[in-house]
Amino acid sequence: MEPPIPAIAAVAAPFGRDVDASLQLIERAIAQATAEGAKLVVFPESALGGYVREPMPGESGPDLPVALDRDGPEIAALIRMAGDTVVCVGYTEAGSEGRRYASGVCVDGDGVLGHHRKVHLPPGERFAYTAGDGFAAFDTPVGRIGMLICYDKLFPEASRALALDGAEIVASMAAWPVCRQRPARRIAQDRQTRHFNVTDTARAVENQVVWVSSNQTGTLGPLRFLGNAKVVDPDGVVLARTGGTAGMAIARIDAAAAVRESRLGIDHLGDRRPEAYGSALAQSGYTPAAASAAR
Repeated sequence: MEPPIPAIAAVAAPFGRDVDASLQLIERAIAQATAEGAKLVVFPESALGGYVREPMPGESGPDLPVALDRDGPEIAALIRMAGDTVVCVGYTEAGSEGRRYASGVCVDGDGVLGHHRKVHLPPGERFAYTAGDGFAAFDTPVGRIGMLICYDKLFPEASRALALDGAEIVASMAAWPVCRQRPARRIAQDRQTRHFNVTDTARAVENQVVWVSSNQTGTLGPLRFLGNAKVVDPDGVVLARTGGTAGMAIARIDAAAAVRESRLGIDHLGDRRPEAYGSALAQSGYTPAAASAAR
């Protein structure tokens, strides 16, 4: 008898400043996911230590998450919890010379498998974090994985770089809120929910990878996080999803087989024509000021 197809879990949950409480929540979620056959569990951006809390009117400054060492006791605790499960978690990383990074770490019981520093920082984070400088996939017991953090996924070059580096699975970890300027009454109807969801399916299709999207839920200061964690197959089919509240999307899929099957008839990576657009991408000349002037 063939072994059952393993499952992949994407978590939507609220994570605050209390790192010990977050570790307990992560441990419970890993136990729940593995009980349902998951071999990979992806948690949101800033799951350890919480997200940047922007200042409210009248407040003196932002509330920054605690910065953790990549080799510190919190990551060691994740390794112990993971056991035979591959676990991806977002956290604020303490760098040299006081720098902070919005980072993601992938572990199992044997140690750290991969690491990523968020490359694309939105305006509300540039005062708090230093940007990372690259994208790289890495091998794990469940397949070759690449990680993105939140805003990274809006840049198609980021996920394409991971796919070209052999990623079969992309773990996209987010702390993605509803629209700050014109929030909808219901999360499902918000424009940022639409952007979040369409990007997940588009990136899966264009790169023919398994896309695992996690996100924060709940509120933090003026922010309301939209959840909508999901597992998407290489043909853009959403196999499992959560809504706007806390939950876990779990789907059974053989990632390597799904990627092979998707690319069998038409191979998006193989059919690229880099010579036709490489220089244009590298030398676009775009600046925000130029774009504003053109309008």
